[in-house]
Amino acid sequence: MKILAIGRNYTNHIKELGNAIPEEPVIFMKPDTALLKNNEPFYFPEFSSEIHYEAELILKIGKEGKHIAEKFASNYIEGIGIGIDFTARDLQGKLKEKGLPWVLAKGFNGAAPVSGFKKSADFPDFKNIHFSLTKNAKTMQKGNSAHMIYSFEEIIAYISKFITLKKGDILFTGTPEGVGSINIGDKLEGFLEGEKMLEVAIK
Repeated sequence: MKILAIGRNYTNHIKELGNAIPEEPVIFMKPDTALLKNNEPFYFPEFSSEIHYEAELILKIGKEGKHIAEKFASNYIEGIGIGIDFTARDLQGKLKEKGLPWVLAKGFNGAAPVSGFKKSADFPDFKNIHFSLTKNAKTMQKGNSAHMIYSFEEIIAYISKFITLKKGDILFTGTPEGVGSINIGDKLEGFLEGEKMLEVAIK
């Protein structure tokens, strides 16, 4: 199992971080040790003083494929859930200044909390899926897949040109605007079509 993620996939989030709109998908990876399941707590790491939450729709791949045509890409989506792409923003800033990869800022232990998955068949329209994130019961992020620059199908087709997707792989599909910092004692909750799917206590 591997975790693949797309950066800069919502225009308003790109603007809030002062980045340029990409001409093609920006892809990065997180190791499997970043995964947090079953509402496990997140322990604030000592190497950063600025951890940001980024709520995202996540896809679970249901079968192996490479060079997948966009028109067939939806057949590879087994389930849809919500995840948080935790980012050590201070560390990421230093790495970006030097033109270095983001691995340490995105792939540290616990940096990928994920919910359970709803069957893809439960979603009649992949381009109209609502999700949101609250921090201490206050809504911080609200998103809809309609606002993605690159759709689920486009992401799958693009990644599979370079990397074979396998059953059980998880794809993070990008975050909308509203990202922000966390502190010890905070509680994050993720919602998919209004249903709470994820809870993460910051310790």
